[in-house]
Amino acid sequence: MTEQKLEGSGGYVIADITEAQTKNADLGVGKLFLGKAGKLEAEKMSKHYCKKCETEFNNPPKIHLEQNTDEQVADNLVLIERGQYTCEKCDSIIGEYRVFKKNDESSEAGNAKPAQ
Repeated sequence: MTEQKLEGSGGYVIADITEAQTKNADLGVGKLFLGKAGKLEAEKMSKHYCKKCETEFNNPPKIHLEQNTDEQVADNLVLIERGQYTCEKCDSIIGEYRVFKKNDESSEAGNAKPAQ
């Protein structure tokens, strides 16, 4: 685990993340992105910054989640949880995350494939 700055549309979060989360959050532009890191536990986040109230807080943001959405988003791909990290002061959204599952893990459907 390493402490990293993860950018969101409404600010950023400082969190201890795994190497796999770092790889997912890196889109190759020199920044790590909160939404791509996946769901983060509150105890792994140490700070957050809100662009709206222009304040950095020495604790994690609030987490609002919607579980069991069971929304079919593609063949063999279901959205099971949607969440938002929000500012503790003004409730502005700092970033969002999504958790997906495949109904059939052995199927190729639902896998991203590089362009040929």
